[in-house]
Amino acid sequence: MAGGSFFRRAYLLYFAQPAADRPLFRAVRQRTVRSIVELGIDSLARTQRVLEIAAWRPESEPIRYCGIDLFDARESDLPQLALKQAFATLQTSHAKLQLVPGSPGAALKRVSNSLTHTDLLLISGSHDADSLAAAWNWIPRMLTPQSLVYWRQKSATDGKLHWRLLSIIEIQQLAATSAKTSRRAA
Repeated sequence: MAGGSFFRRAYLLYFAQPAADRPLFRAVRQRTVRSIVELGIDSLARTQRVLEIAAWRPESEPIRYCGIDLFDARESDLPQLALKQAFATLQTSHAKLQLVPGSPGAALKRVSNSLTHTDLLLISGSHDADSLAAAWNWIPRMLTPQSLVYWRQKSATDGKLHWRLLSIIEIQQLAATSAKTSRRAA
């Protein structure tokens, strides 16, 4: 391993800011992650880092990344992110990019069947329960028992955002609750 790459790896895994992203980076480093789906892109820099860390593995198949976001239609309280800007920033030689504009529920309804065997699912902290309600129905079909699902949420103790690892059972419960709610609404 070259000296620069050793220091880059050490920096990303143990010293990168914000500190809340480090456990996510270490989880990606510990597993073979070849398929990543992100519901809401909070930070292009973090996404680039996740893709970089996933590429550290020597597997020959490319990384598949799907980013689902409102992009140009984001509300005014969120930082603006143009679809073209996101594509230009995230484009690398080791990842196949797919950027899907739309809300999580509407976008997953269109593309979830093409996202099977997702290794890593990241859910933005900018989504509220209502915007995710329709998405929970589609998420279980994308996952395997080994999939990692991280949801960025505010901590009850300090109010800061952190990544919470969800179990497959929790996801199935959220999907079941969402399905019951949508049936009652219909």
